[in-house]
Amino acid sequence: MAAASNLQSEDQFLCSICLDVFTDPVSTSCGHNFCKNCITEHWNTSDRCQCPMCKEAFTIRPYLKVNTFITEMVVQFRQSAQQKTSSSSSQKRCAKPGEVPCDVCTGTKLKAMKSCLVCLASYCETHLEPHLTMSGLKKHQLIDPVENLEDRMCTKHDKPLELFCKTDQTCICMLCLVLDHKTHDFVPLKEQYEGKKAELGKTEAEIQQMIQKRRLKIQEIKHSVDLSEEDADREIAEGVQVFTALKESVERGLANLIDTIKENERATEKQAEAFIKELEQEISELTKRRTEVEQLSRSEDHLHLLQSVQSLKAAPPTKDWTEVNVRPSYEGTVRRTVAQLEETLSKEMKKLLEDELKRIQQYAVDVKVDPDTAHPELILSDEEKQVNHGDVRMNLPDNPKRFSDCACVLGKQSFCSGRFYFEVQVKGKTQWDFGVARESINRKGRITLSPQDGYWTICLRNGNEYKAATSPPVSLSLKSRPQKVGVFVDYEEGLVSFYDVDAAALIYSFTGCCFTEKLFPYFCPDLNDGRKNSAPLIISPVNQAE
Repeated sequence: MAAASNLQSEDQFLCSICLDVFTDPVSTSCGHNFCKNCITEHWNTSDRCQCPMCKEAFTIRPYLKVNTFITEMVVQFRQSAQQKTSSSSSQKRCAKPGEVPCDVCTGTKLKAMKSCLVCLASYCETHLEPHLTMSGLKKHQLIDPVENLEDRMCTKHDKPLELFCKTDQTCICMLCLVLDHKTHDFVPLKEQYEGKKAELGKTEAEIQQMIQKRRLKIQEIKHSVDLSEEDADREIAEGVQVFTALKESVERGLANLIDTIKENERATEKQAEAFIKELEQEISELTKRRTEVEQLSRSEDHLHLLQSVQSLKAAPPTKDWTEVNVRPSYEGTVRRTVAQLEETLSKEMKKLLEDELKRIQQYAVDVKVDPDTAHPELILSDEEKQVNHGDVRMNLPDNPKRFSDCACVLGKQSFCSGRFYFEVQVKGKTQWDFGVARESINRKGRITLSPQDGYWTICLRNGNEYKAATSPPVSLSLKSRPQKVGVFVDYEEGLVSFYDVDAAALIYSFTGCCFTEKLFPYFCPDLNDGRKNSAPLIISPVNQAE
């Protein structure tokens, strides 16, 4: 137990928000600890409920209970620290290099506890006693020990520096004020000190906040590295599994191809042997008839020749071998085998995309459209999940956030880090645009959809023409018309991808993007077009079922 207590350090008991020892420590479901007031105040001022350390998001703010085990550990730590402090302070020790020695001690100089601005001397605990007990010395001004007390005297008048000249920004004595700084603006040294101390306190708080943010960022980066390692291991394992399956499939295909060709070759040899045997039999029969004809042709018996010729004519005719061919055709055998491999590869690709889609759906966020940004001709549902064009321009107050000419609207939520995903139902529509846009986009007048102008979107035109809004636009060839499209963004990776949710197929990806400001979901249902395009764009709930 003693060995375990030696491993305890202050860092183990520091809240990563206030950077102080825990007060009423609570634990989140992801396993990180904070002061109860710190995490509550952090969530109250943040637009997202997530762990400051690992960025895990909570759909419902967790109910926090004080962690009694950590509380007891903190109490023990505080008591131990106090005991160490009391023990060290009770022991008098000699002044070390860099510490102020007592000016009264002879021989071994003890460490000074205070310096007197009146006596211009520093005193250890023993020699300080008169200044704490004697009435005459009690009025002297004591400060934390400092060296070179003579520097606190005016070099010109040999008087204590008691005032601060604001005009010359320097410390002065009473004679300086009368003789050299008579018309200057001055204040007591203490008043200037308190003002500067307040400024320093503010600066210190700002620096502390900067330190806090950087410590949190370090934890975030470390956590990201851990997640990256897990992702890499998973991807390697999955890649090995997929490529092993493909390799085995190719090897099986090659083996089947060779077997098929060999089997055809054996069948051809067998057929050729049968033909040869039949041909040799016919040759034997024809040779026999040739001998009979030859013998008969030499006969000089008129009657015998005529009677024998009649029997020769009655012999069965031989087979016509002109069209007989035993050469097999291997045309298309390799192509058919490769086609089977291609089908296997397509199935593996579809499975990979299905798994990829399931993974990114874990980053689903609850998106709603922002009425303050909506073009006056757009109609939004009460739950702010649907948008369509209404033909009639409503009388809405103009504001810098609202689109003036183009029938589009932004989401309420903004994102400036991490990953997020949402799905949009486009069923029944003939035209639409959507994706994400940066905060600084132009919202007045006509707009151009392109990454250079702050938009990462895909579009549908004329019912069947799909395009990625690049510069120039890229036509997309899709096997089927998507009914629901998923949008995935990885802020740090600079990636915006669009998926056909039902087909589990990748539609298009913007890669290598450089995001430097907030991103908002962007929606444009386009014009009604005589009610041909009256169906709304619907932000759908994401089905994350396995």
